[in-house]
Amino acid sequence: QVQVVESGGGLVQPGGSLTLSCRASGTVFSIYAMGWYRQAPGKQRELVALITSDDTTNYADAVKGRFTVSRDNAKDTVYLQMKSLKPEDTAVYYCIVKYEADKDRDYWGQGTQVTVSS
Repeated sequence: QVQVVESGGGLVQPGGSLTLSCRASGTVFSIYAMGWYRQAPGKQRELVALITSDDTTNYADAVKGRFTVSRDNAKDTVYLQMKSLKPEDTAVYYCIVKYEADKDRDYWGQGTQVTVSS
């Protein structure tokens, strides 16, 4: 049974930094892509950043230049380094995992709250 567990959320002041981590476990299948979505109150869940097995990355325009996604394949772990945080980055951040064996199925973490406020 696949498990996706995030960590690293919290409260940070505007302009500050925070790093999120997400580890997938429970299967021997290779991971195709890992990444992050976020959902703010009253808004739809949106893509933040995604990284594929060949290290291709995709970022939302709103975070380009401020956020960096990376992965440790040996640990089935993805990271999201967030810098120059803004109040509008406040949201629940969800980790997403896609496996090579079934790229159409998405596995989600439970979410971690990021709050940017003074």
